[in-house]
Amino acid sequence: MSDARVSALIHYPVKGLAGVPVERTEVGATGLRHDRNFMLVDADGVFLSQRSVPSMAPLRVHVLADGDALRLSADGADDLEVPVAYDGKRRDVSLFGKWFGAGVVQAAAADEWFSERLGRPVGLVRVTPEHDRPGWGVHQGQTGFGDAHALMITSLSSLDGLNERIVETGADPIPMNRFRPNLVVSGWPEAHTEDRVLRASVGEVEFGYAARSIRCAVPTVDQATGEKRGPEPTRTLATYRRQPDYGGGVSFGMKAAVLRQGVVAVGDEILVHDWLQDGPDPAPSSR
Repeated sequence: MSDARVSALIHYPVKGLAGVPVERTEVGATGLRHDRNFMLVDADGVFLSQRSVPSMAPLRVHVLADGDALRLSADGADDLEVPVAYDGKRRDVSLFGKWFGAGVVQAAAADEWFSERLGRPVGLVRVTPEHDRPGWGVHQGQTGFGDAHALMITSLSSLDGLNERIVETGADPIPMNRFRPNLVVSGWPEAHTEDRVLRASVGEVEFGYAARSIRCAVPTVDQATGEKRGPEPTRTLATYRRQPDYGGGVSFGMKAAVLRQGVVAVGDEILVHDWLQDGPDPAPSSR
């Protein structure tokens, strides 16, 4: 499996918003540089997600000035550039009702821009300088405002296998962006090889398997329009990717922890050092 290489790298500056492809990036303890350092919260500080607000999907945020500013973009709206506050005024925030911490309040202009786009009052926050949120799984590591892990890894062979099944039902194939990966692998001939990678290196980075990725409703959202397009891919995944150890949910992709930080680029070779032995993953008792 030495032909495995990085096909794509994507970071998501604001949790739940559009992904930004990059050719080369640094990878820190919490994942790709700029990945999910920001999130939108409601008046109670609870995070917003495409699970309940699919219209988040087409909103775009690009990181400018080496991280010191953001450009907010959406079809039919004027772009807005705002400075980034690394520290300052804070507010209480929460994720999944299981993690409670603080977020650094960002520019009021950004709150107004997002609130107008989404039709509800929201606030933009950034991770604090001392942010500390462990992941869970075989390898735990750290995560920013991501769901529970530093990296989401998928493969082209897994998507090809899924789309073959979807097309057989008469439905249209789906793009990889429905699964919102950070790192996409090409060259693995067998679908879902990522499920079995215990420890691997790519570029200067080493990552370790944490858990299979149990999919929520987000993959049914068209990432270009922000509209729900269900029931695929959930319907087809349910025919062959049910995970009894995760409450019967369906899986696609692997969540990983960063074991060694460094730089990674599209085209880098992926070397697997250890393979996961057969057996159930630890149950996802926390996020």
